[in-house]
Amino acid sequence: MDAVAEYLFLSLPQSADAKEWLEQQLNSGKSPIYQLKFPDFQIGTLDSLIQESEELSKIDLLLVLAISKVVDILSNVLETPTGSFSNKVVNSKLVLDYVEKFQWNTSKYRLDNPVTQLVKVIADEALVLDSDVRASYQSYQTAKLNFLAADRKKNGDLSIKSLHEIVRPEQFVLNSDHLITVLIAVPKSLVDDFKKTYETLTQFVVPRSAELISSDSEYSLFGITLFKKYQQEFYSAAREKKWHPRTDFTYLEEVLDNLRKEFDMTRAAETKTKNDLIRLARTAYSDIFSCWVHIKTLRVYVESVLRYGLPPKFDFFLIKFTANSLKDVSKVKKELIAKFGYLGGNQHSQNQNLHEYASLVDTEYDPFVIYELPIV
Repeated sequence: MDAVAEYLFLSLPQSADAKEWLEQQLNSGKSPIYQLKFPDFQIGTLDSLIQESEELSKIDLLLVLAISKVVDILSNVLETPTGSFSNKVVNSKLVLDYVEKFQWNTSKYRLDNPVTQLVKVIADEALVLDSDVRASYQSYQTAKLNFLAADRKKNGDLSIKSLHEIVRPEQFVLNSDHLITVLIAVPKSLVDDFKKTYETLTQFVVPRSAELISSDSEYSLFGITLFKKYQQEFYSAAREKKWHPRTDFTYLEEVLDNLRKEFDMTRAAETKTKNDLIRLARTAYSDIFSCWVHIKTLRVYVESVLRYGLPPKFDFFLIKFTANSLKDVSKVKKELIAKFGYLGGNQHSQNQNLHEYASLVDTEYDPFVIYELPIV
């Protein structure tokens, strides 16, 4: 799914002039810059950070897919454009406001827990929600299909239409050990042939038993009485004639009563599952997106420690691109490399081992920490 806005999450070693340059010189000052603060994370050992870096990369991707799925579901159910994000809310804020004013949720993700534990808690929360939305969407799809099937039965032609509002008991032979009345929907163009041949289609068709029950623009529905023994044979011969046996219908009061209720029941079920899904998906979007930004923040922090060393002294910036400026993303990245490319050199690393750790973590090694956060 294409992004309709995007942020670059950028981490740089602390510098007096970095923010000023980003605001005034980067992309000729056209890209809004926001500076956020990292909380004090319990980082553990460098070896554990390398493992968390790999784990964070995988979780980051999973959450991108989860958010895209939720957006797709909401767009399909609400029948709105997938690119419309103006009404998407995260923690009671519009999504762009939430990103630009992001603060770590210390009450939910306590900072006295190590990074390893924080990653697990956040990821588990998001992935459970993703699973719940997918299950709810499947329930809605099933309810929708059931309703559409009931709607076809209610409003379709006589070859598929539910017949509970059409037939009457006096049109059927009931409670007979040997005789049965079957229903055949005959295309209008074949009615004359039907009247001439139905009595001889099989043995023991009751002569002149065909009764016109109903007609629509395409079909005439007839009831024919014959011996039960020849029912299936009659159906097969009717199909060869291009007639449509209504084998789905049996005249029983209990069945008719269920058919009378089917449309209203399936419509109610479709409406309920749709409303339940919309509520869940909106909540899930808010919570999964929040989890994603927390994971992205952790990823930037972990990579910054691996890149720039200890103690952690680096600044966290967001660079914003709207729908009209997405084309500038690659240009901005080139400008950043031109300005801060020296950070990839050995002269920057306070600890040569840290720099080697960093090169092991990212196969596409940038001279600074930078990640994309697309808004879909």
